[in-house]
Amino acid sequence: MQTAQSSIDEHEVAKFQAMAAEWWDPNGKFKPLHMLNPCRLDYITRQIAAEFDRDLTQNAPFAGLRILDIGCGGGLLSEPMARLGATVVGADAAERNIPVAQVHAEQSGLDIDYRHTTAEAIAEGGEQFDVVLNMEVVEHVADPQTFLNVCGQLLNSGGLHICSTLNRNAKSYAMAIIGAEHIMRWLPKGTHEWSKFITPDELFEFLSKAGLDPVDRKGFVFNPISWSWSLSDRDLSVNYVTASIKPKTA
Repeated sequence: MQTAQSSIDEHEVAKFQAMAAEWWDPNGKFKPLHMLNPCRLDYITRQIAAEFDRDLTQNAPFAGLRILDIGCGGGLLSEPMARLGATVVGADAAERNIPVAQVHAEQSGLDIDYRHTTAEAIAEGGEQFDVVLNMEVVEHVADPQTFLNVCGQLLNSGGLHICSTLNRNAKSYAMAIIGAEHIMRWLPKGTHEWSKFITPDELFEFLSKAGLDPVDRKGFVFNPISWSWSLSDRDLSVNYVTASIKPKTA
């Protein structure tokens, strides 16, 4: 792993190292992400298609786009992006996640550049991308502003940044920590720290200071009756996602 000034929180990385082997088990410790993934992908693909004028009904609609999936884990987002034709780099600070992701991609016949590295190290290498996916990561870093500054550096002019995280309020504590970790036991206790959750207004401010133009935000809402997730324009009370654009240079 390259050495670089980093916003990585080693305590947070250790949590995900311990769960690495279960990434592709839909009933394992990452069950919440497997349940949420169709909703996440719907938002991501629509945002990319709109920003880059791509037709999702066509074969390989994201061909020619270079996408960075920060905190890629086992590849739950990297693989769909590759199937849609994008050139994908998946980066994760948890070393054990990378071989899991590599093996699954190989078994799926996908060519994905998985790396045990940090966003900071990639930026130091001068690489840039059309799209940066930053999903459920920012609440685990040591310094969100520093991390998002680097995300901005990694984008090409006119590039798209998609970031999802957890709101910080009483409801998110009840659902994401008490509900998901203690009652449903979807995640190991201690996976999340409520104090690190970020409100939508705080995230928009971080993004703006990082030189990005926030253009959209939606809530991910769980329905316990249908046992499914959906997007909401109004309810950002627990899980939510944002889209930001890096202004085009003259």
